[in-house]
Amino acid sequence: MSAMLLPLADFTAPKIEYNELAPLLVVFGAACVGVLVEAFLPRSLRHLVQLSITVVAVVVSGVLTGILMNDNKELIAAQGAISVDGPALFTWLILLALTLISVLLFAERSIDGGLSAFAGQAAAVPGSEAEREGTAARIEHTEIFPLTLFAVGGMMLFAASNDLLVLFVALEVFSLPLYLLCGLARRRRLISQEAAMKYFLLGAFSSAFLLFGIALLYGYAGTMSLGGIADALSTQTGGDTILLAGTGLVGVGLLFKVGGVPFHSWTPDVYQGAPTPVTGFMAACTKIAAFVGLMRVFYVALGGTRWDWAPMMWIVAILTMVIGSIVAITQTDVKRMLAYSSIAHAGFLLTAFVGLAQAGSGVHNGITSTQAVLFYLVSYGFPTIGAFAVVTLVRDAGGEATHLSRWAGLGKKSPLLAGIFAFFLLSFAGIPLTAGFTGKWAVFSAAWTGGAWPLVVVAVLSSLVAAFFYVRVIVLMFFSDLPADAPDVALPGWQTTSAVALGLAATVVLGLVPGPVLDLAARAGEFIR
Repeated sequence: MSAMLLPLADFTAPKIEYNELAPLLVVFGAACVGVLVEAFLPRSLRHLVQLSITVVAVVVSGVLTGILMNDNKELIAAQGAISVDGPALFTWLILLALTLISVLLFAERSIDGGLSAFAGQAAAVPGSEAEREGTAARIEHTEIFPLTLFAVGGMMLFAASNDLLVLFVALEVFSLPLYLLCGLARRRRLISQEAAMKYFLLGAFSSAFLLFGIALLYGYAGTMSLGGIADALSTQTGGDTILLAGTGLVGVGLLFKVGGVPFHSWTPDVYQGAPTPVTGFMAACTKIAAFVGLMRVFYVALGGTRWDWAPMMWIVAILTMVIGSIVAITQTDVKRMLAYSSIAHAGFLLTAFVGLAQAGSGVHNGITSTQAVLFYLVSYGFPTIGAFAVVTLVRDAGGEATHLSRWAGLGKKSPLLAGIFAFFLLSFAGIPLTAGFTGKWAVFSAAWTGGAWPLVVVAVLSSLVAAFFYVRVIVLMFFSDLPADAPDVALPGWQTTSAVALGLAATVVLGLVPGPVLDLAARAGEFIR
């Protein structure tokens, strides 16, 4: 009997750094509390309680992240599974800030007759009597708040994963809630459900590619740790076929979430069909988490094989910029246009990703490709959520009027709203004195100094093409006649007003005074292992 118990005496309890992981634990803990609220609290109280829990959790997690950044402590936590380093903390802070703005849009109920943008009963057949009864009873899905917390918690874990298995788990944790959120639109239920189904099916395929790639990399290195894989690359000989296959499959899985061509086909359909607040949340936050995860895997684990995977990334970056910019010109729906715009921006980010080398002195005080991408993600995230918030306000009898022809003359009907949307578009185009200009300058400079100058040339030309469809919308709004059946401009509640104001303020400040955020990105440093 004592011999059977002997192995237990050798057991060593894992060391968990709870203080450093507190931001993650707060978000996931609040999400679990939200699930309990749905189970036990009366329906009439759930909206206010869920909103309060979500906002408090996001704010507390943001404060804890700020404290960790100020302490400047970097470590590999949870037995080597999670990297609490500068890029991870910077990403957490930005994700939480953008989530707070997105939650305000989720909570808006004054635009559409006192109802939120989300369906009352997702299980009810669109157009059925059950759906009409749910709408008449003003039922709404308050589950969206814990789902959002699970999604942002998964994104935070994804950006900090130092282990491929944790990376995969984090991917599923933030993807599954997004699949559900995409299918919960109150209006245009069928297209919303179609978007959710497409996202789920294609996401499942991408997860399978990622998992197969992880298995091959484990077979090559004998470890899931990113640092362990990097060590194996420097010491092991042979097995190059398995290594290259695993790298390619992992790249496919990660590029799907980034929205890189040719793994982008889900983006326009999902962006168009999902509830617009969810679209804004996905467009900003998912791209941030995916890019930081992509950089961590390829910089930390696979940096030693740069010359093997860099050509693939060159091709993907060029295709992403060119196709995203050109196809956007043909779009007649505002949300689809913004979707292809996000694809083009993914290509711009990949230019800095390819520029691995340290940028030369004199370019933003020697900003690296990592810091350039971090700043670009900030400068892209705020105007993106602001732009989708504006889209929720242009409405007709069928809900949001997203066809471009319905935006004709909007500048005459509501000069302020049209002017704000035009400013967001100018930021996407990279016009000086906007956040987009500073972001593009940072990534293009890092890529050029890193030796990827052909990509920068393609990026500049693609930016010129992209500027055309941005300016086309501005011309449509301000220089077209206002039709007799022009859609209305809804009077927003304080939630949407705050979201638009915060997005606008951040876009202006990052364009005029980018120094503090650039310095913060520079202080984030590089990935540790």
